[in-house]
Formats: sequence, structure tokens, C-alpha cells
Amino acid sequence: MILQETSTLPNGVEIPKLALGTWMIEDDVVADAVKTAIDLGYRHIDTAQAYGNERGVGEGIRNSGVPRDQIFLQTKLAAEAKDYETAKEAIQGSLDTLGVDYIDLMIIHSPQPWENFAGDDRFFEGNLAAWKALEEFYEAGKIRALGVSNFEKEDLDNLLENTSVKPMINQVLCHVSNTPFELIDYCKSKGLLVEAYSPIGHGKILDNAEIKAMAEKYGVTVAQLCIRYVLQLDVLALPKTATPAHMKSNAELDFVISDEDMDALKNIEPIKDYGDASVFPVYGGKM
Repeated sequence: MILQETSTLPNGVEIPKLALGTWMIEDDVVADAVKTAIDLGYRHIDTAQAYGNERGVGEGIRNSGVPRDQIFLQTKLAAEAKDYETAKEAIQGSLDTLGVDYIDLMIIHSPQPWENFAGDDRFFEGNLAAWKALEEFYEAGKIRALGVSNFEKEDLDNLLENTSVKPMINQVLCHVSNTPFELIDYCKSKGLLVEAYSPIGHGKILDNAEIKAMAEKYGVTVAQLCIRYVLQLDVLALPKTATPAHMKSNAELDFVISDEDMDALKNIEPIKDYGDASVFPVYGGKM
């Protein structure tokens, strides 16, 4: 059962392969979503300072009745925190808002502040400053593992070459029709795990006729096929949903995509329009 499968981070910490993503789930309803997911067997919950729902995520974990040490909680340091003091204050803020003694994985949300996303300035010094703050919480046992999100090769190299605690994971936009193969291979070559956010292409992939036909062949939904695709790339998956039926369905993945069909999925025509999500930098063609 996929919900019981884990990968191992470079420091030996186990991380469940399938997570509940909580982006765009409001703080006042996310507690119920998290509790429901945990009731269904999910043990990996993803949130972020930028989502504005850390309080509710923490409440959902507490209300689940499952011991804290059996839940893998991941959050993200705001992309704008590019100096040591700001980062330090923000990290403590997440601990306080979540209402937890420790965070299992904390990652820098983006190498650049969102308003500067995909610009020329890679904020190398700012990321090192933020990383120093993360390292201090890691050394103090307040964070069990450290990582990044949306980092390209040059951003990773900046941390790999200039820090004592190396990044352990890179969370990136990854789905059928938009898979950063070179970046995934580079991360793995440096010992990092890779996590895929929006493995269902922010929902826009559901209408693709070619993918629909393949899903029908396997007797599964398009969402199930897309999540399985990511997992077979040896990448963790973070599908986002507040719907219990979708949470359950997303975890029913006891089938294997053939090598031939994996090759076909790797070559699906890229999504041109992410709809409403296109207002966000990572979906707006700025990657």
C-alpha cells in the first residue's frame, strides 16, 4: 500500500512517498482535510508559510489522534525571507503557528522572492543566509531535515558548495507533460530526493484525451495514472485536495505502468495553459 511506503533522506530520516498537499485550502477548513487524510492513512502533510494555513494544519494533526512522531510534517520558509534574522524569526513563527515542537522537513519555498521569480538575480547570498538559520534549527533538533523548492541547478550548487548541512530534497513542479528530467537527474546525482508538487498538473491534465485513453486502459482515473507516473520516476508525490473521495482515490495505486507507456507519458505534449493557476509564477511560463 503506497501510503505505507517511504523513501530515505540523506540523513536517514524516513519520508512517506505520498503526501497530502494543502495549497489553496483555507485555514478554517484545512484542519478537517488534514484529519480526514490521516484517518485514511496519510502520514505526510505538506504546507507552507505562504499558504496561510499552518495553524489549521497543526490543529488537524493534533485532532487526528495519531501520535505526532508518526506524522511527517513539511512546511516551507517564505520565498521573501532572504536574510538571517528574517528567516530565523519566520522559522520560529512556523513552529509557533503549527503548534509543534519540531518540523520534520522545512524547505526554502523559492530561490527568489516571488516578485523576482525567474529574474536574473538568483539571491545566492540571501539563500545562504536563510540556510544558516535553517541549519541552526536543524542542529537544535527543531527541524529533522532541510530542503528547497523550485531550485535550479545553479541554486542547488550555491548551497551544496557553501554549506555544512547539504539540502536533502528539492520540491519541484513535475507532472505528465511537464517533467524536468535533467533537473531530477541532477538532484539525484547529488544525493537529493525529489518531490513533485501538482502531479496532476493543477487539474488541467484531466482533460487530455491521450492520457484519458491510457487511464482507461489500466482501469484507473487520470489522477491515479498521473500520480503513479511520478512515483515510477522515483519521485515523491504531493497531490493537493480537500475532497475525501479524492484523497482515497489518489492513494489507490496498486497498478504498474509499463515501460512502453511510461515512455509515451514522458513525451506527452506540454500543457500550454494552467487556467486560473497561471497567475502564479511557477505556472505562468516563468520556469
